Amino acid sequence: MKKTYIIAEIGINHNGSLDVAKRLIDVAVVSGCDAVKFQKRNPDVCVPEHQKEVMRDTPWGRMTYLDYKYKVEFEKKEYDEINRYCKGKGIEWSASPWDLDSLDFLMRYDVPWLKIPSAMITNEKLMKACAATKKKVIFSTGMSTYEEIDQAVEWLAGSETLMLHCNSTYPAPLKDLNLKCIQTLKERYNCEVGYSGHEFRLGTSVAAVYLGATCIERHITLDRTMWGSDHLSSVEPQGLIKMVRGIRELEEAYGDGIKRVTDGELKPRKKLRGY
Repeated sequence: MKKTYIIAEIGINHNGSLDVAKRLIDVAVVSGCDAVKFQKRNPDVCVPEHQKEVMRDTPWGRMTYLDYKYKVEFEKKEYDEINRYCKGKGIEWSASPWDLDSLDFLMRYDVPWLKIPSAMITNEKLMKACAATKKKVIFSTGMSTYEEIDQAVEWLAGSETLMLHCNSTYPAPLKDLNLKCIQTLKERYNCEVGYSGHEFRLGTSVAAVYLGATCIERHITLDRTMWGSDHLSSVEPQGLIKMVRGIRELEEAYGDGIKRVTDGELKPRKKLRGY
């Protein structure tokens, strides 16, 4: 079985704190993840006009939604430090660009791949711009129809792609995960398929690997009770350690499907059967 590429999705769970971001990177490293991922936005572009002036209660006081989005947005100073810190820890990093400005920003760094969130796979300009970078493109398929995925695949033609089966409910109920769709997507698109999960359970990610997922992405947090929209559907440190261990154990135990007498069985075979 191919080694599963495991992405710890930090997203905006750093709550605008570089210190929290570093602690989450440390958690990913200790757990044995292959990469961490953030989210990059230009709030002026991404926040709808009708929401920009909506007031919101935050840990920093009451402010407009636009001001809040800027409060949790990392810029060059923070990403320079994230880049340095991840290199020092031996873990890859990248981010999801939500707009063309953010894509241009990320291309200043030698990220190994780009990740398109489910919400953006119908954005033709962004999808084609990501394909034009010649970077590997990972994209989630949450809340999408076959027709929308077909179109996304067409826009990414010519680039190395990996699609992630996903349910975009936060947190996602088990009855809606439809993990068998991993096999369906592999057969329909003849490409590499992974899984991006937002559910409470950990075993589902291990099961996704058994079903053929070659990449697992899960949101991570220091504490599910922290303030913020994604913490509740994220995995805490001990859970992440257990999940990664479960995936690595499956990889070791999966085998090649050929029945044979193993070296460890020779001694009990001779003892119990006489030969």
